[in-house]
Amino acid sequence: MMLSSRGEPALRVVLILIGVITTLPAVALVNIGILDWNYGVSDPAPMTQALLQHRGMLQFLLGAAIVWSAFHPPARLAAALAAVAGKTTFLALILPNAEIRGDLTPLSIWFDLTCIVVLGVLAARLIRSGARLADRSPATGIPCRPAR
Repeated sequence: MMLSSRGEPALRVVLILIGVITTLPAVALVNIGILDWNYGVSDPAPMTQALLQHRGMLQFLLGAAIVWSAFHPPARLAAALAAVAGKTTFLALILPNAEIRGDLTPLSIWFDLTCIVVLGVLAARLIRSGARLADRSPATGIPCRPAR
């Protein structure tokens, strides 16, 4: 989705910020101390540590996809939908359980909720503008003429 000359740079900044912040759990790959701050988990069992570090890697990949989509508009819908699905699932698993909900930082909850709204609106706009995108090359987004 290309926006007006003023809107596109703003969208890029928003996508970069969301993407970079989304990658932060990857710090757990090199510093497990972040697990206590981010998830309230100190001295985790080896399997718990491995799962949370794996989650950090998946968050890194998701954040990188969001940043990439800032510069490659054809990737925006996939990145936005993946982020909305992942963040919604995480909150749906955490928020109903008061025992574990208290271990999550409120900033994390608000960030994920904000991402769900912002990226959900972006995805809806992209889907709605799909008819215009159908006349474009999937690889480049450049308008092309249908074969005759």
